[in-house]
Amino acid sequence: MKNRLFTGFLTLSLLALPAIAPAQDEAPQVSADGMQLVRDDKRGAIYVDPGVDWGVYSRVMLDDATVAFRRNWQRDQNRDRMLSNRVSDSDVERIKTGLEDLFDEVFAEELTGRGGIEIVDTAADDVLRITPHIVDLDVYAPDVRSASNVRSYTESAGSMTLKLEFYDSVTGDLIAVASDRRQSPRHGYMQWSNSVSNKAEARSMLQTWAKALRVRLNEATGM
Repeated sequence: MKNRLFTGFLTLSLLALPAIAPAQDEAPQVSADGMQLVRDDKRGAIYVDPGVDWGVYSRVMLDDATVAFRRNWQRDQNRDRMLSNRVSDSDVERIKTGLEDLFDEVFAEELTGRGGIEIVDTAADDVLRITPHIVDLDVYAPDVRSASNVRSYTESAGSMTLKLEFYDSVTGDLIAVASDRRQSPRHGYMQWSNSVSNKAEARSMLQTWAKALRVRLNEATGM
């Protein structure tokens, strides 16, 4: 049982959307925490403690997601924008908060509603703690709050990377780390991007990740 999630995560990418991340330098076979590398490609990397018995976990503690934009995203967005249509600090925080809330909603729906996995708020011997981070968020055409009526057209809504850290909820031991980078589908034509379309694309990407996690947890732990 303890190796089922270990091998299950190898096919995490098969359930997800096409990746765009460039190839990375080869990752070390063993992390500084002593975990073994089980996947390393242009999508991301996965490290797992091979000695973990995943079968002891029957419930999940899901931390609130955190969101971080790619480096210099706001500066790059504002480079060619009019003063009246620039991405403000409040726009940045609004987008981050919206995605954090959407993550919590989508993952709770998938894990609990479809997977029957119990999500709890307190640590216990049978509780697996999952800490999610969305990083390198790149929204190609953010819908900013401005007085000007400007429309943006893009072929794709954007990209982001999901990093999941898995802990024993009692001891706090880090037992696995997984990362996966995705881009929303390219439609082959330009379309109007706004807050509604961006949210729909983000929800679709999150649902893919949530389904992959739910399937692997079901297989590995029997939750």
